[in-house]
Amino acid sequence: MAAPKKGRSASAQSRPGRSLALILIAIVALTGGMFLSGHSTPRLGIDLAGGTSITLEAKNEPGQPNAINKTNMNTAVDIMNRRVNGLGVSEAEVQTQGDRNIIVNIPKGTNSKQAREQVGTTAKLYFRPVLATEVSGNAATASPSPSASSSDSSKDKASDKATDKATSSSSATPSATATSQGRAVTDALKADTTPSANASAKSSASTAATPAPSGSADPATAKLQAQYAALDCTDKKDRAKAGDGVLPTAPTVACGKNSSGQWQKYVLGAAEVSGTDIKSAAAVFDTQSAAGWKVTMDFTSGGSKKFADITGKLAKNQSPQNQFAIVLDGEVVSDPYVSQALTGGNAEISGSFTQTEAQDLANMLKYGALPLAFKEQSVTTVTAALGGEQLHAGLIAGAIGLGLVIIYLVVYYRGLSVIAIASLMVSAVLTYVIMALLGPAIGFALNLPAVCGAIVAIGITADSFIVFFERIRDEIREGRSLRPAVERAWPRARRTILVSDFVSFLAAAVLFIVTVGKVQGFAFTLGLTTLLDVVVVFLFTKPLMTLLARKKFFASGHSWSGLDPKRLGAQPPLRRTRRASAPVDTKEA
Repeated sequence: MAAPKKGRSASAQSRPGRSLALILIAIVALTGGMFLSGHSTPRLGIDLAGGTSITLEAKNEPGQPNAINKTNMNTAVDIMNRRVNGLGVSEAEVQTQGDRNIIVNIPKGTNSKQAREQVGTTAKLYFRPVLATEVSGNAATASPSPSASSSDSSKDKASDKATDKATSSSSATPSATATSQGRAVTDALKADTTPSANASAKSSASTAATPAPSGSADPATAKLQAQYAALDCTDKKDRAKAGDGVLPTAPTVACGKNSSGQWQKYVLGAAEVSGTDIKSAAAVFDTQSAAGWKVTMDFTSGGSKKFADITGKLAKNQSPQNQFAIVLDGEVVSDPYVSQALTGGNAEISGSFTQTEAQDLANMLKYGALPLAFKEQSVTTVTAALGGEQLHAGLIAGAIGLGLVIIYLVVYYRGLSVIAIASLMVSAVLTYVIMALLGPAIGFALNLPAVCGAIVAIGITADSFIVFFERIRDEIREGRSLRPAVERAWPRARRTILVSDFVSFLAAAVLFIVTVGKVQGFAFTLGLTTLLDVVVVFLFTKPLMTLLARKKFFASGHSWSGLDPKRLGAQPPLRRTRRASAPVDTKEA
């Protein structure tokens, strides 16, 4: 049984070059990838690079006087965090301040502007039937709209008859058009929102022939008519006020851009489907049509039924009442028409979106609507001056600590300090390169606590070297030569190093899970450097020690090698002592 052990030990001892070559190849590959990716420095957090700080104030909505509470505020913080992380922005801080405010700190980066635009968006989505529509500032017209599609139906198309009717309607005189449009709004509000096609045609015919009688509408309808007539969607203030304070169960007016880029104004019925009925959403590029980017949605089981019901009813109507408006935070983002019920449980939103617009909309739908509405109270630019000063002080402290560790290694371990310093350098290179690559890969940003985690890691890495060196010196004290001492010390040191690093990694993992914001940066860096410590010790420190043990300077126990048997108080071999002192029983022999 002894022979195989010697063979394995000799094999492991004779091939340390493989491990050193492996870690060298890894360093070269990672460094090359860092420069090829164009990110030669780690991404910096808001405290080191500066950024934007946004203060959002919650506001009451109609019908929800007690909505501003701790539960809804915490839910809003969670959704904002997920939205920002969905964009790849890391180290963004979202936290409450007082009872009504939320502070959002977004570091500088390629997506920081995009995150600012999304973070306070309520993202309340409703599907509402279109009752009337016209280009804002022009005569009434039913503009061409994108079609709604589902997995079980082909692309719907507007009929030529509806288009011709819309064109002839727009050619009427302004006064007649205004009177007809007012009557159309009145009839649409009084009638059922889903009349049959014949009833719709009859209503349209009577609308065109009969002027709107004075005082025929109830006060709510008259108010809505007045809002629709006065609405100018080209005015930003008018767009912001459109539909303000209206419940989802009530008709409203809204604005949105049509496929020609013109502002369109609408009279919309009560919401039939809401954003809470959407299970998931994604931005995809339509390669089979000229629509470009679009947003696909999958409904819940309840949402699928609602969507099938409303599209089935709208399909019986004529334009524009066969359209439904997809309203996001009071603005119409798309107004597709339908010709048959869509029962596939999914749908898509198309409307000349750019990639960024489609991804923004899908991101907001995917993570849900905020339970509260917010208004932007203040936006300030955070400079990196204070963080830069703290980083400078931290780097000085880290350099002093590293210098003291090196001095201790040189004084106490002498020649062995060369191995320790080389291992520290390899660990530092790997840490820097991986942090630089993690910036574009997962959005990791280096902040001040993360720098502290890297500084703490110096002690963890040095502790592993000390454990290994002390095990070797213990073997030499027992009278063994260096090469066998290294191989016998390694299994004992390996167990201790793994247990110590496991405890450190477990602490970092727990800290990362239970904390938020900058503290997570400290935990992430501590966990990363702990893993790298294991890699460096196994693939660099141990193989390098095996190679140097063959050199005369270390093998002979030179006084400056740190392994001088006399200085270590080495004893004669234990086996010889036992043989000399133990009496031999001749009878037993």
